Amino acid sequence: MTVVALALSDGVPLYELAAPCAIFGTDRSDLVGSPWYRFEVCAPADARVDRWFRATTEHTYDDLVAADTVVVPACHDGALRPPDDLVDAVRAAFERGARVISICTGAFVLAAAGLLDGRRAATHWLHAETLAKRHPAITVDANALYVDEGRVLTSAGKAAGTDLCLHVVRLDHGAAVANEIARLLVTPPHREGGQAQYVASSSPRTSYDELATVMDWALDNLGRPITIEQLAQHAHLGVRTLNRHFHARVGTNPSQWLQSQRVRRAQHLLEQTGDSVESIAGQVGFGTAAALRRHFRQVLGTSPDTYRRAFTRKAAAD
Repeated sequence: MTVVALALSDGVPLYELAAPCAIFGTDRSDLVGSPWYRFEVCAPADARVDRWFRATTEHTYDDLVAADTVVVPACHDGALRPPDDLVDAVRAAFERGARVISICTGAFVLAAAGLLDGRRAATHWLHAETLAKRHPAITVDANALYVDEGRVLTSAGKAAGTDLCLHVVRLDHGAAVANEIARLLVTPPHREGGQAQYVASSSPRTSYDELATVMDWALDNLGRPITIEQLAQHAHLGVRTLNRHFHARVGTNPSQWLQSQRVRRAQHLLEQTGDSVESIAGQVGFGTAAALRRHFRQVLGTSPDTYRRAFTRKAAAD
């Protein structure tokens, strides 16, 4: 059973704890047919959570060092200087082989531990410049909602912690399980775009309610060729206006959103059916196996065949 340790430091913000507790700390064994993660909250004695609570846990940073996955929520310190004992514990856990995840300014803990040097990393856009200046060996992506660098994963602001935790579940247990948890939490299983859509702007941001209807139509018709002109027609908008609404609402353009939805539908079919890659390519609108493989690798960094083998082995092991 995978042990997930949540690292608390004194004064840690409450919000950052919610996603890992709800996703890793709630028993979901009914979804996977095998034991869920063993979840441990690790903290110094009498550590405060925000201004209102005290952490009462039997687990210390020694337990954190022994965990398989370590989740580091936001650094509470106003100067973003994490406590040395937490930095040492996170570094030791990584050196033991643990996967380390940060939420929001938790990236400053990973950076202080030296885990982000030479890697791309995300943090809240408000603090991205500080992280980059303080740790020039890190490639800070101020727009990414989260960054997966293998055993080191970082996320942007608070809500992006949910995105990253669901991504980890998707890696460990497949898209179907991650999607079901997202449904239970009433949150999107995967958000498109980056932080740019949330950064304060001097120009008013538009909102177009019919965009949801257009997206639903596209998802119901993924197996058909869909042009941007057709999407615009269903939205009763011009193509340029549709693009503007997509960027404002989703943070990307309609074409990129459509391709990513096709890839995610393909993930589900690869996990849940024995259909050939060629057949799945047709069902999701890519037309040919070659096109599916190209887009699959662009989005997920792997091939459909490798992805299917990985989750077939996972299902057999479970």
